[in-house]
Amino acid sequence: MAHVARPADDDPDIVPASAERPPLPAHLRDLTDRARAYVEAASSANTRRAYASDWKHFSTWCRRQNLSPLPPDPQVVGLYVTACASGSAVGTARGGGKPDSVSTIERRLAAIGWNSTQRGMALDRKDRAIATVMAGIRNSHAAPPRQKEAILPEDLIAMLETLDRGTLRGIRDRAMLFLGFAGGLRRSEIVGLDLGRDQSEDGRGWVEILDKGLLVILRGKTGWREVEIGRGSTDATCPVVAVETWIKFARIAKGPLFRRVRGQGKDVGPDRLNDREVARLVKRVALAAGVRGDLSEAERATKFSGHSLRAGLASSAEVDERYVQKQLGHASAEMTRKYQRRRDRFRINLTKASGL
Repeated sequence: MAHVARPADDDPDIVPASAERPPLPAHLRDLTDRARAYVEAASSANTRRAYASDWKHFSTWCRRQNLSPLPPDPQVVGLYVTACASGSAVGTARGGGKPDSVSTIERRLAAIGWNSTQRGMALDRKDRAIATVMAGIRNSHAAPPRQKEAILPEDLIAMLETLDRGTLRGIRDRAMLFLGFAGGLRRSEIVGLDLGRDQSEDGRGWVEILDKGLLVILRGKTGWREVEIGRGSTDATCPVVAVETWIKFARIAKGPLFRRVRGQGKDVGPDRLNDREVARLVKRVALAAGVRGDLSEAERATKFSGHSLRAGLASSAEVDERYVQKQLGHASAEMTRKYQRRRDRFRINLTKASGL
């Protein structure tokens, strides 16, 4: 039965406020704050932002329909994902918006479940009012994923040539591109690095510069992992030299590795760079270098992102697949193959192996 609308609790607290629940004693408030910090640490900042946006989207739709988002009702959620798939969950009260993709709807559904859990309420996503509708949406609207273009070594070198080696911004951008490619790192992993261990509260890892290369220690979704980045064949194509050069000229002794450049490019600030800057950088220099010049400018603008660096390493490293899988931090070889834009798909020929 659908619920009549009532004010929604938009504060994703650990425990929802309740008239029956007495306030916590003063000596437990510090623990409450720490618990809240641990809740935030359970997911990335990007995930929390997306979930907050999706929850707002769902709550707004509920209010327009005179329904309540809480407690989560499978019937209401089933109608909501139907509206998302049909394009009527946005725009005017009558709809008319653009239909969401299947991946977006699945993320919105995950966000509703996550936000409900934070409020001490459970959403049964296996309820037939949700599960059956989602199965129909997948069958009707699912499409192969649109993969970003891989940045190959020759592309990377051309992109690096568009950067000014004599400016702090150019030196920083070279280091980020080199590190992202050679490490197969996500954009959030690149900007989340510190110069050393335990140097910031929001860091996702740190780097250690060794004689033979660069060791990157990262905190990922499944725990800590190490990424080894060896030195290049020359200083001009060496990611370790690029990082060392940035550290030297930026005069960074502690804290975030990649930071904003201020003062008309003459000063390095204390603040960590936003991960969206990596995506903007990759797109900008790829276009400037003429990568995929066979496409129109409008088409090229949609082809590149931070993931292009990861896909480039996976597609160009001529080594055993398991080493690429380890470098990218994938749990399965199948996921690694999705990043390999150029590979011999018929290296193992089961037709001939069967005797035909």
